Amino acid sequence: MIKMLKFIMSIASNKKAFHNYEILEEYETGIVLAGTEVKSVRAGHVNLKEAHIKIINGEAFLINCHIAPYEQGNINNHDPVRSRKLLLRRRELNSLAGKVKEQGLTLVPLKVYIKNRRIKVGMGLAKGKKLYDKRRSLKDKDMQRDVERAFRGSKKMF
Repeated sequence: MIKMLKFIMSIASNKKAFHNYEILEEYETGIVLAGTEVKSVRAGHVNLKEAHIKIINGEAFLINCHIAPYEQGNINNHDPVRSRKLLLRRRELNSLAGKVKEQGLTLVPLKVYIKNRRIKVGMGLAKGKKLYDKRRSLKDKDMQRDVERAFRGSKKMF
């Protein structure tokens, strides 16, 4: 029996999503891309800042994700901000659609990465944070950073 090694290389992440949303569940999906888009993604020219995911007619789409045109491409280069279909199983898609519709949750792209030579999108089922929640998470992060800094400083003394 041959063991497959998992090769995962991160291309882009959406740090803003972790600030604005509380991530409840994470999913891994495939994405439908054109040839020049694949080359551009592998080069790391992806931006997820303004991207979001919508379920339209029983299919999931990544909307407003910017993939820069491939530099060595020809006139058949892709539109940088077009909607791209996400590949999910029907059961997962129906479950997500129900949660988004009834519970008022949102689907947010978290990261784009390469796993075993395939381009994947990590997405999360998220609930929006209130302003005071955002402030609290920033305060907790600052406190944690101060504790780590103090711990590192006390380690050097001994």
